[in-house]
Amino acid sequence: MKGLFAALAFLTRLPTPRGWGDVEFARALPFYPVAGLVVGAFVAAAGWAGGLVDPWLGALLALLAWVALTGALHLDGLADLADGLGAAHGDRERLLRVMADPHIGSFGVVALVLQLLAKLLLLQLLLQGGWVLLLAVPAVARLGPLLWAKLLPPLKASGLGAAIARGTSWPLIAGWLVALAATALFLPPLLAAFLLLPALALWFRAKLGGMTGDAHGAGIELMESALLLAAVLYLRF
Repeated sequence: MKGLFAALAFLTRLPTPRGWGDVEFARALPFYPVAGLVVGAFVAAAGWAGGLVDPWLGALLALLAWVALTGALHLDGLADLADGLGAAHGDRERLLRVMADPHIGSFGVVALVLQLLAKLLLLQLLLQGGWVLLLAVPAVARLGPLLWAKLLPPLKASGLGAAIARGTSWPLIAGWLVALAATALFLPPLLAAFLLLPALALWFRAKLGGMTGDAHGAGIELMESALLLAAVLYLRF
């Protein structure tokens, strides 16, 4: 249970014991998708409740729950990655310096606005008939760091990216992929993850050459939006 509590402490703002060390962090990695399932449950509940009044209200409440529960942790990574890619112009060292800067730039602001607008719209469309999928989307997205950390090297010798790379393993990843395949039998849009996960790995390799904590956070955000889009397209067509 310590691993689960550590995952919830790191990935959410739920009231859990704090002050976890490196050992507990390593134990938390297998529970990343479980923490995502908890996030999905809150998001789905907020969306369902608001959707009883109006789909747009449901979408807004779901988005607010999503941001509040995660503390905008992954949105911060997305903004940092956007700033780095926008300012680096192919210079790897400059990219890492910009990503490490705590201040947000214009590229980061644009990325955040577009991401939040995309999620709001997709949630509104999804809540008209497929809100149950919201339980699974955050969980599946959090498989990403486990896989990307094995496929790509960490760009820093220390930090979150390196810690994830040390803590994950192929048997762990295989187990979660089997669970994903089984879940997709009942929720077919989740099959898109088998294309999205490696596609993002190739994109990170081309743009960054490896992974950092910010890249993992950005990847989770991109996975969530892409899975929401896949769910909406499946339900519509």
